[in-house]
Formats: sequence, C-alpha cells, structure tokens
Amino acid sequence: MKKTYYLFNPGRLSRKDNTLKFVAVDEDGNEQKPRYIPVEGVSDLYVFGALDANSSLYNFLGKNRIAVHFFDYYENYSGSFMPKEYLLAGKVQVAQTRHYLQPKKRLDIALQIVDGAAFNMLKNLKYYQNREKDLAGQIRVISGLAETILSCKSVPELMGVEGNIRQTYYSAFDEILTGFRMDGRTKQPPLNEINALISFGNMMCYTTCLKSIYHTQLNPTISFLHEPGTRRFSLALDVAEIFKPILVDRVIFKVINKKEIRSKHFSKELQRCLLNENGKKIFIRAYEERLQETIKHRTLKRHVSYQHLTKLECYKLVKHVLKMEEYQPFKTWW
Repeated sequence: MKKTYYLFNPGRLSRKDNTLKFVAVDEDGNEQKPRYIPVEGVSDLYVFGALDANSSLYNFLGKNRIAVHFFDYYENYSGSFMPKEYLLAGKVQVAQTRHYLQPKKRLDIALQIVDGAAFNMLKNLKYYQNREKDLAGQIRVISGLAETILSCKSVPELMGVEGNIRQTYYSAFDEILTGFRMDGRTKQPPLNEINALISFGNMMCYTTCLKSIYHTQLNPTISFLHEPGTRRFSLALDVAEIFKPILVDRVIFKVINKKEIRSKHFSKELQRCLLNENGKKIFIRAYEERLQETIKHRTLKRHVSYQHLTKLECYKLVKHVLKMEEYQPFKTWW
C-alpha cells in the first residue's frame, strides 16, 4: 500500500535506482543521516522547508505519479508538483466548465457545498453540547443561518452567509478546548496556538482534497464556490469546505484536549505563532490516523476510510456535471 511521506528541514532529494534519497540539513548546515524511501511505496511527498532537487528527479517522480506538496517556513502552502493529468477527460472538463460559466448551475453546486459544510459544523457542536459544553447559542445562530443557505441568489451572497456561519462556529472553540484560547480567527499570520493549528490543518485538508481530485476526471482549477485563481487549485478549496470540520477540527479538539500538543510545540516570533517540527509531527500523525479511520457507508454498505470519502465526493461532482445524478454533499450521520 502506498503512503504519504513528510520531509522536514531543508535538504536534498535525489534518485538512487528505484529509491528516493533524502538528506536533511540542520541549522548549522550539517548533513544528517540519509533517509531512503522506496519509490513504489510513495503516493505523495509533503515538503516543509527548502528542497534541493533537479529536473531529472521530477521527471522520475512524474513517471511514477508521485505528487509533491510544498510548504514554506511559515507553514504557508506554496504549491504542488503534480504529475501529468493522466485521467483528464475532455467530456468532463467541458461539462465542468459549462457548470462554472452558467450562474444558475454554478450556484446550485455552491449551495450544496456550503449546506454540507454548515451541517458538519453543527454536528461537531452538537457532539460537544451533549458532553456538557454550553454551545446552545452558537447552535441556534448557525441553525438559523443554515436555513437561509438554499435561498441565496448569488455566490457572493452565499459566501457572506458562509462567513457568518464559520465566525460563529469558531467562537465555540474556546468552550470546546481546554488549556488554550482561540480569541477569534486570525490568519496570515496566525497569532496564537489554536489559529496556528487551524491554518496548518486546513492546508493539510486542502492537499488531501487536491490529491483526491487528481485521481478523478475533474479539473482542479475550475471551481464553483471559490473563484478560480491563477495560482491555486480552487476546486480543492471547495471540497475542503465540507471536510474541514470532520478532518481538521476534530483532530484539533483531540490533540488539544488530550494534551498531545502543548505550549512547547509552538514557536512565537514577529507577531505570529507557528507549530514547531515536533508539533507538526504530532498533528500530522493524528491527522493521518483520522484519514485512515473507517465508517460504514450508507450507500455502499461497506466500510470506507475518511480519505476515500473525499474521493467519493469528487466522483459525485463528476456525476453531477455529466447529468447522471444530482450532487448531494457528504453529511455526517453519526
């Protein structure tokens, strides 16, 4: 089974036969012990820090359909090297583009995405409300806002409703979490520990969804809720909206409330807060465990992982744009 590998610190990546050789470099410029990774066992690479690699290596990675996702020193997602889109199909891309260009068709999909995201956020809050957290106010407000979603007449109006829902949702984090306070959402840069976790986790979810899109016939640059941009795969942002409450927020609640991540796992500098390397490794391990958890799928009648759920979501979008089946977002039922 192929798996994701994470490369920390600046270093060199090279090919040695059918093996990837990564040599990390510490702060003093000293090379560390090489790490050898069999290429047949790699699905993709996450790179945190500078990477020295040549074009022949990327040709090798492309031929083996290995994606590389880059993050800068400040944990910002920088971009991805994606192998040639071997699954892209003209029929799907034309249909996907038509749905974006026709306001009504685009809005229909965007409404469902926000409706699914709001539902999953409410599920999180109700879960903790049942565990004696006082979240009745946030649940009431979000429930009221959620009722207005499907009556929105434009994507900008819908984005406004979504923003209010998420702001209310984040206001509940201080009640759910123990030992840390969020004190409102801040990003670019995150100003405290919880905001640092949210930003880092959201980027992980974005790349998870991008990877799932890549394995379908969808074009990741043509989106419905978010505006397509020249420097981002905006469809991954759309799909991630549905899964952030399930994949990111539940992991944050776990690692904080179980004290797996503590103050020592963050560094603060120049009015920004970041996870240090140990903190990233702890969060990534918990996130990967979450991706591999399985649930009994209502339609398929078998157990599927959360990671596979993101791919199934993409298949549902394919069926929608091809007019095979109306798109319905993933909503938790447990």
